[in-house]
Parts: sequence; structure tokens; C-alpha cells
Amino acid sequence: MKGRLSVALAAIAALAALAACAEVANAAPPAARSADWPEYNRTLAGDRYAPLAEITTTNVGRLKLRCAYTLPEVVSFQTGPLVIDGTMYFTTFQGSYAIDASSCTEKWSRHRRSAGPPGLAVNRGFAYLDGRLYRGTADAHVIALDARDGHLLWDRALEVQGPGISIPMAPIAANGRIYIGNAGGDTVGVTGHVFALDARDGHVIWRFDVVPQHGHARRTWTNPRLPISGGAFWTSFTLDESKGILYVPAGNPAPDFDTLDRTGEDLYADSVIAIDAATGRLLGYNQLVKRDSHDWDVDSAPTLATTRAGRRIIASANKDGLLSILDRSRIGRSASSGGRAPIIPLLSQTPTTTRENASVPLSREHSVHFCPGMGGGVEWNGAAFSPPADSLFVGAVDLCARVQLVRRLAVPAHGQVWFGSTGSMADMIDPSSTARGWLTAFDAESGRVRWRFKAPHPIVAGVTPTGGDLVFTADLGGDVFALDQRTGLVLWQTSTGQSIGGGLVVYRAGGHELLGVASGMKSFAWPGSADKSRILVYGLP
Repeated sequence: MKGRLSVALAAIAALAALAACAEVANAAPPAARSADWPEYNRTLAGDRYAPLAEITTTNVGRLKLRCAYTLPEVVSFQTGPLVIDGTMYFTTFQGSYAIDASSCTEKWSRHRRSAGPPGLAVNRGFAYLDGRLYRGTADAHVIALDARDGHLLWDRALEVQGPGISIPMAPIAANGRIYIGNAGGDTVGVTGHVFALDARDGHVIWRFDVVPQHGHARRTWTNPRLPISGGAFWTSFTLDESKGILYVPAGNPAPDFDTLDRTGEDLYADSVIAIDAATGRLLGYNQLVKRDSHDWDVDSAPTLATTRAGRRIIASANKDGLLSILDRSRIGRSASSGGRAPIIPLLSQTPTTTRENASVPLSREHSVHFCPGMGGGVEWNGAAFSPPADSLFVGAVDLCARVQLVRRLAVPAHGQVWFGSTGSMADMIDPSSTARGWLTAFDAESGRVRWRFKAPHPIVAGVTPTGGDLVFTADLGGDVFALDQRTGLVLWQTSTGQSIGGGLVVYRAGGHELLGVASGMKSFAWPGSADKSRILVYGLP
């Protein structure tokens, strides 16, 4: 009797524990602490909105440089810094750093050499969860570091090792999982994969293939002479925590320009894809760039927002020079039950930069000039959202290109870059002296333009709205701007003298609201120059 009673009590306890776990899993997640910047885009939803309001439209003109940290390396500095409990964490291609977020004093740094492809030699940042930092590497590993001192906790090679494959994106972390994907989609035979890893030891929980092994999407890659290539990831993801849906931006198919040979739909390249975050199952998609012949990746993290009118949207600003607003209200974890995945409805598309000859087909006989070029539109930092203003803010590049297809398409060796065009990238892109930047405010409900600011140089840096009715950004000329969210009027501007392509983060440390800027991007691929890479921290006197 006692034995049976013990078993019954144990069963009841087990059921209670399961119920408690389910309650925790279904509970609404806590909002990001207002003092911190704990994700690449501050929140898992990717809105980049900092609710702090010590720095406002009335006092922003008094901002001064409080401190600076100069890295021991000059790099293509595109990191999105994190700030947690007064410490700032950021990455370079091979380096990982922690500094005091109010004094810029170094706490620790670590370097990991890798044999992976250098490519553009960038890494865009960490994910953080429960005292640990997570990042990708050039040789397609994911590593975990102890946030206290930077020592290595684990190092996991992903299942996609090979030529041309790397992980430059900033992962995101939630519910004991790390979400990350591989880059390399411009190279022969490389496709994109999304991984959910266990945060404790890095083992793979599930893998999602952008190009499935079987089914309808696989059959849309129609030319059997061409190795299936593309749909990879080089920017971050977003997560709808309440519904458990992961949104990912898949890049272009390859060869990048030759749609004369690459004849199919090439699903799910160039798409915003909705995935069940627990299982990796496809829930829906929208291929925003169809029959891509311009290297117009769907490349920036989809921004999840709820408008003032209550509409649940996805804002996707990409290299095609368009802000696409989609309706996510009908995407649920039971949305797809086999067959073709549902298409996420498109609500509006509005230009973010100059668009010219966007639908003119490319030719083997002559070059075609089009805008935005492959270095134009919106790059690795996407749309930001301010709930009080009900506005989306997008920084963009105004730069065009001229491309001619090769006379006869040949397939290079596996892992080699595959454009399908004549000349080098430098030959195809318009002179850097013609490049400009835009910061545009859009009505989040309709996509209507509220105001535009034309910058003297391209804007690829992060865009950050705040509770002080400000929006911060920077350009490749090294200027940092603070604008009025409502009017677009520039209220403060400072020159750093170093090209800026990294994150701008607003946080509270040392008792004050501060602005952190990742400055000094030295890259052969972008106009602008840098002789040092630095973290700059600004605050009120």
C-alpha cells in the first residue's frame, strides 16, 4: 500500500512539475530591461526602441564624448554591441571584447584564430543568455563564452563545414536555445540553414533548410545543370516570443545575376520565413524579391511590431530599396500542415532609396544600369520601430551599379564566389563619390513616408529611436546624427572622423543615459575610411 501511495504521489508531483513548466513556457516573457541593450536589435522582436528619456529633443545638443575604447585592431567594424548590467560586449572578425559601459575600461578580450574564409572579414555580434555569450566564427563554429571573464565554455562545429561557409551574423537566444544560421550563399553549392542549438552545450535541437531536400520548394530550382546555391544568412533573426515563431531573412540565390540560366522561383531564397521556434517546422513565407537578378538579398532582421491601431506587422527593409510591411496576424504554430506553406500577406511596399531600371532584364550583350546596386538599399541593419510615434525608421544607401552577364555561364569550383557577370564587384558598382544616404520615417500602419533626411554619405549603421523623441544614426563619413522623431530635424551632429557601420545603442550605466557607437569600419567593400576602430560613448555633461 505504501509503495502504491508513493508511486501515486510521485506521479502527482510529476504532473504538477509539468504543469508548472507549461505555465512558465506559456507565460508572457518579460520586456527587456530599459537600462540594458541585451540583444543585437535590443529586443527579440528587433524594434531597436530604447525607452529611456533622460536625453531629449531639448537637451540632446549638449551631448559630449564621455569615454572611448580603441581596439588593438583596425577592422571592418560592424558589431552591434550588447550592454548588460553596466558591461558592454562586442565582437570583431576574430575578437571578443568586454568593457565597462560608462568608463570604457577594458574588462577582458579574447581572440580565436580560424581557418575559415575571410570574405568581408566581419562579425556582427553576440547573443546573451543567463551569463553566457554566444557568437559565430569564420569556420562555421558556434562558441559560448563566460560573460564574466570571456573563458571558453564550449565550441561546436555546425554540420555545414566546407569552402565558402562562415557565420558572421549575430545570433539570438531565448528559452534555452541559440538561433543562428550560416552565410556563403553567393558561392557554388552553399545553401542556408537555420539551427537551434541547446544553450547548455551547443548540441543541435533542430535544423531548417532554406532549400528543402524534397517537395515543391525543391522543384522550383529548375535548371539541373546548376548546383543549388543561395538562401544563406549574414544578418540577425527575430522572435515572436508570445507565439513562439522565429522570423529569418534568407539571402539571394546564386549565380547572383544570371536569371537567363537560373530560371525557377528558387524558393525559399529572398524570403522572410516564419519557423516554429520549438520544432523548426515551416509556418509561412513571403518571397519579397522574385526572379532576383540584382543581388537583392532579403537581408535584414525582420522587425516585429504592433501598430497603434493594433495591427501585428513585420517590417522588412532590404537591398531592393523597399520597405515591405507584412501582416503576421494569421501566422500561427498550426498554420502549415503539409504541402505548400502559406504566404505571409504583403500590406505595402515603399521605396527607401533611389530605384531605377528595377524590372529591366540583364543582358549578355550589353550592361544594364540599375538602382539600388548590390551595395545599395538597406544592408545589415534594418528597420527600427518607435511605439509612441507609431513610426518605422530605415537607414539606406543610395548607390547604383552597372552589370553585364557573362557570354556563357560556367560553374566554378565548389565554394567559389559565383556572380555570373563580367568584371569584378568594384567594376560594377558606381563610383563611391556618387553614394549618399537616407534616413526615412514611415507610418507603421500604412507605410506612408512621414519625412526623409538625406545624409552626405551612405547609412549602414544601426538606427535607434528613444523615449526622448529622438532617433540616432550615423553615416559612412563618420558623422553621428540625432534627429527629432516627429519632424526629421537634425538636433545634434558630431564627426568621429571614422567611417561608421556598426550599432548605435542607448542604455543606462553609471547613473546616466548614454549613447554607444561602434565607429571605425575599415572595409574594401564600402566607401569611407578608418585608421582605428573604437567604441565611443556619449552622454550629457
